[in-house]
Amino acid sequence: MRVSGHAAAAGTAVPIAAPRLVGRSGELAALATALARPPAVVLLEGEAGIGKSRLVRETSTTGAGPRPGTLLAVCPPLRESLTLAPIVDALRDVRPRLTGVRLSALAGALRPLVPEWSAELPPPLDPVDDATAARHRLFRALDELIRALDVDLLVVEDAHWADEVTQEFLVFLAARPAPGGPSLLVTYRPEEVDDRSLLLRLSRPASGGGARLRITLAPLDVADTAAMVSSMLDGNPMSTEFAAFLHQRTSGVPLMVEESVRLLCDRSDVVFRDGRWVRLSLSELQVPASVRDSTRERVGRLTPAAQRVLRAAAVLGEPADEATLAATAGLLTRACRAGLTEAATAGLLDSDERDHPGGGRWRFRHALAATAVYEAIVHPDRRTLHLRAGQAVEGMGPPPVAQLARHFREAGDVARWARYAEAAADRMIASGDHTTAAVTLDELLTVAELAAPDRARIARTAAVAALGRREPVDDVYHRVVATLRAVLESTELTARQQADIRNPLGRLLIIGGEAQAALTELGRAVEYLADPVEAARAMTYLGWAYAGPWPAATHLRWLRRAAELIPRIPSAADRMSLAGNRAAALLMLGEPQAWEVVAGLPTDGASAAERRDIARIHANVGTGALIWGRYAEAGRHLAVALTLADAEGLVRLRYNILVEQANLDWFTGRWDGLADRAAQLAEADRDRPGVYLASLRLAGRLAAATGQPRPAEQQFQVVLDEAARQGAVDDTVEPAAMLARLWLDDGQADRALRVTDGPIGAVAAKRVWVWATEIAPARVAALLAAGRPDEAAGLVRRFASGLRDRAAPGPAAALAVCRAALADAAGDHDRAAAGFDRAARAWAALPRPYDALLARERQALALLAAGRAEPGRALLVEVYDGLAGLGARGAADRVARRLREHGGEVPRRWRGGRKGYGDRLSPRELDVVRLVVAGHTNREIGRILAKSSATVDQQLRSAMRKLRVSSRTALAVAAVEAGVLTADG
Repeated sequence: MRVSGHAAAAGTAVPIAAPRLVGRSGELAALATALARPPAVVLLEGEAGIGKSRLVRETSTTGAGPRPGTLLAVCPPLRESLTLAPIVDALRDVRPRLTGVRLSALAGALRPLVPEWSAELPPPLDPVDDATAARHRLFRALDELIRALDVDLLVVEDAHWADEVTQEFLVFLAARPAPGGPSLLVTYRPEEVDDRSLLLRLSRPASGGGARLRITLAPLDVADTAAMVSSMLDGNPMSTEFAAFLHQRTSGVPLMVEESVRLLCDRSDVVFRDGRWVRLSLSELQVPASVRDSTRERVGRLTPAAQRVLRAAAVLGEPADEATLAATAGLLTRACRAGLTEAATAGLLDSDERDHPGGGRWRFRHALAATAVYEAIVHPDRRTLHLRAGQAVEGMGPPPVAQLARHFREAGDVARWARYAEAAADRMIASGDHTTAAVTLDELLTVAELAAPDRARIARTAAVAALGRREPVDDVYHRVVATLRAVLESTELTARQQADIRNPLGRLLIIGGEAQAALTELGRAVEYLADPVEAARAMTYLGWAYAGPWPAATHLRWLRRAAELIPRIPSAADRMSLAGNRAAALLMLGEPQAWEVVAGLPTDGASAAERRDIARIHANVGTGALIWGRYAEAGRHLAVALTLADAEGLVRLRYNILVEQANLDWFTGRWDGLADRAAQLAEADRDRPGVYLASLRLAGRLAAATGQPRPAEQQFQVVLDEAARQGAVDDTVEPAAMLARLWLDDGQADRALRVTDGPIGAVAAKRVWVWATEIAPARVAALLAAGRPDEAAGLVRRFASGLRDRAAPGPAAALAVCRAALADAAGDHDRAAAGFDRAARAWAALPRPYDALLARERQALALLAAGRAEPGRALLVEVYDGLAGLGARGAADRVARRLREHGGEVPRRWRGGRKGYGDRLSPRELDVVRLVVAGHTNREIGRILAKSSATVDQQLRSAMRKLRVSSRTALAVAAVEAGVLTADG
């Protein structure tokens, strides 16, 4: 009914038209410009109701429907997002059959997602073990299909509700801006997107020529609000007061404006007076504060049939046809149709029948309206509606298992909920969405009453899904672990069923840093595992000497048992994986036989699964090489591991590798920027205890070296306490040693003894003496300071025995320090000076310059104690210069004090902070290089420059490092090429 004249009579309905698009001309122009440069990626962001979908419609549709070449995907607001469902549903809608579409064999990967196309798709592909490879193959197949359908523009609405795999697919498309590919138009709510969301990656600049644009829709101002309302009400203007009032109450959000106007008109609270639309009263009747309130009131004004249809649509949560809505609502077809018509007229429901003549589907126009209706349904009615919805959807082919699981869960039908939840989780795992699969199964295990066999099977699948996640240790991880432990408390499970759960649970606990608990679970599982691959893996984990009171012999026994199973395993890839992991475990035990296997490790694999295994193996070998002090080998293995981890997206492993590379840089003296890297690593993966504590340990080393003992003490204490709590014996060794050093510097020998008691005892009990590089010198120093030289000598003998027949240069250098300390404590200062000289050379050969300088410092003190004041002071000057250049301010200050105590002069060219030579040769290094080029030996150079041979050796190695050479001949050539010497100089 059209209203004219000066006013609308009270109680007369006001005609309402669909609002005109206002205030978006600039955004429309920018969007059109970007899409004119395909393949473009446009992100359209804004809060709920801001007008994103309207802008999409203006861009992607015409009066006759979608523009040719446009594919529209909508992500529904489900509790558990459906894996790739928005893309698949859009493809099925636009092309019910694939007749005439040319596809390669790769399209066979689509069969699990779209089984109704099976007759037209290529044969299924061979399965792959690795979920990442399967996901990549699936992405390529979807990309091929989209291109084959001549899609120019892929629109994805409400992408913040998309599952992670769908978001990854969008990133995949955006990263391949090849000619002929579709442009992307993605809408989302920024408040629903956290900092780690994959959607944020879509705005990164492309390497190709396509446009990249992010449009943020802002609320309308007062003038645009007035224009929008006017377009709904015959095009006549609004009063200034009405426009200001409405803008204030709705904040200019178009959806809230529209819904508020509709409610006002439903109440006949708007009249046309003096050529303008005005409210009858600006104070008596409040405009609803939210879309939820207005929606519920509007629904309450409709007939019972329309309300039942709306409740059914809200429960279904997805576009549904008339038959499904009728079945869910419990209405006859005629009553359902009348209710649909009324709801659509009220602006609550919308149909895509224009795009699907005769078979349209209905959905709420706005997600917030659907939520408002759903939350208003009382619980008993909600259960009934979900049961009807599940029964209605169950007959679809293929059945949407995630939807069915949700409906039967809410309906309380446990048997069908469990069946469909398992099926949905299997699909999620197959497509790489391990997190959603783990959450789905965890909820099922937590809430539902299940029979023991079902509970065991589902728990194992949940554990496997959790293992496949790439996220750090987070709430999902902790929930799954707690649920698995609760399941294992049941007395109804058989030993085999328990083993199938304990095996993946043990591996999860390793990830979470619960080392002792992990060994316990694996030990209880291993004897009941039927699969030889799983049994060998469990035995290999039990062979890792990272926790527990077991001696090395026990770990070796498990590794031997794992090796005995390897010939029974048919897969070459599995055999390689087990052999490589076994070799890494042997390295951690200090067993030299491991290096034979390490030498033959591949650096790449034929499949993603192999590459992931190889990456982990090289990372573990790199860690083992660090423990042995074989730093060049550590660097090579870590580099291979990082390359593969980056290629396969192994986020957790990547952080481990970065930490170990930072450790390598610490040991080898590459300290520039190291403190910042340690802080960044700690913050980047703080939820993962191992990475966080390793980063904290590195920060503690730097703090101690740079003269900040109190922060260093705090950091090492945190690491030690947490490692002890987790039962990770190997991780207690270094923090205990560093605390002992700090306390010995303060004269607190008793504290140093106490803190080293446990770690050195564990090393001795496990008989893994390659772990003693840090702890043995600290323990020996503490024993000597406490007046217990016999115990110190006994420890050194056991250390030496434990290193016999092992080419472990790091522990060997530490042993040299221990022996020199014994000689020094016995008063044999000449022998001590010679011993510290050997230790310094051993450290320098690794290279480990900081420890080499510390050994030189002790050599100088021994020379001074032996009455050789001049060479002692000269050596202290050289040590001071080296520590200053390295950035070890704390140690340099200590050396400066000792120089003054012994009548020496402290060089004045350093005042804290790094010395200014950087990668350039210092004057003293240049003197040494000139004499090396002239053919002099180190001993001769020492006589010419009045330096010790040790100082010459140190400065020569420093020069070689700066010029990146490893021989004297190469040094001469590099010096000339670098311009530091002339060819005849």
